[in-house]
Amino acid sequence: MEHILSFLHQHIELIYIVILSIFLGVEVISRVPSVLHTPLMSGANAIHGVVIIGAIIVMGKAETDNYLALILGFLAVILGTINVVGGFVVTDRMLEMFKGKKK
Repeated sequence: MEHILSFLHQHIELIYIVILSIFLGVEVISRVPSVLHTPLMSGANAIHGVVIIGAIIVMGKAETDNYLALILGFLAVILGTINVVGGFVVTDRMLEMFKGKKK
């Protein structure tokens, strides 16, 4: 428990920055017009693709006996992939709304 408290105390500024970034992100996204959500989601999907590549690289460089790093890397790849696929599905549905109805 002391290690956790000492880590929090040493990195308090970074923790404040992360919390402020979360609130700022929620505020910015909530004010984006609905017309711009599709390009915004496409950009987020591209960023998550970079996250997946980073997770694969980190997992590939982990030592074979470091099971924690391998498991966390594997989970990062799986969850990132689910996030990207889900984002593209939602983006596709949003783009379908803008298409005219077939006669």
